[in-house]
Amino acid sequence: MADTNSQNMSYQAGEAKGQAQEKASNMMDKASNAAESAKESIQESGQQMMAKAQGAADAVKDAVNK
Repeated sequence: MADTNSQNMSYQAGEAKGQAQEKASNMMDKASNAAESAKESIQESGQQMMAKAQGAADAVKDAVNK
């Protein structure tokens, strides 16, 4: 009986470990996705700022050339 209890406890410990590893993996995936999303947002913002700066530079050039 003690052997059965020991096996059952070992099984449950293994199950808990597997579940914890799966949760940790899911959390890492979510964090990675959030970081990638933030990176893309920053890149997009940078591109928009560069386009605005280029537009402003072009406007100045046009004003000077007139």
